Amino acid sequence: MNNDLKGKLRNLIGEVAQETDSVGEIEETLKWGQPSFAPKRPKVGSSVRLQDNEDGSTGLMFICNTDLVERFRTQYPDQLDFIGNREIRVRELTAANEPALKHCVAMALTYHLSKRASKQ
Repeated sequence: MNNDLKGKLRNLIGEVAQETDSVGEIEETLKWGQPSFAPKRPKVGSSVRLQDNEDGSTGLMFICNTDLVERFRTQYPDQLDFIGNREIRVRELTAANEPALKHCVAMALTYHLSKRASKQ
């Protein structure tokens, strides 16, 4: 378990929420014993959960019945490590991957808003 990486990713999620006007305040809860972050206001976004992986990496986990990871994979095919339809596996937070990770987290935290906007 990489608590330092997990702390950095927790901070990244908080920064993204503060920098993204439409997100507002986020709430941290435990889902399956893991920290999960979602906007406090309903129908704004989807949750982002942090999962410890056996290899020391941390997974940014997204709800699998959304198309979020597929959208991330399309935009960042070579910059991020995707596992299935629910995880971005992070081994370290670097200047190279941080902008892509922040964008993915912002897309998740505004998921419902962007879905509504695309239907209009």
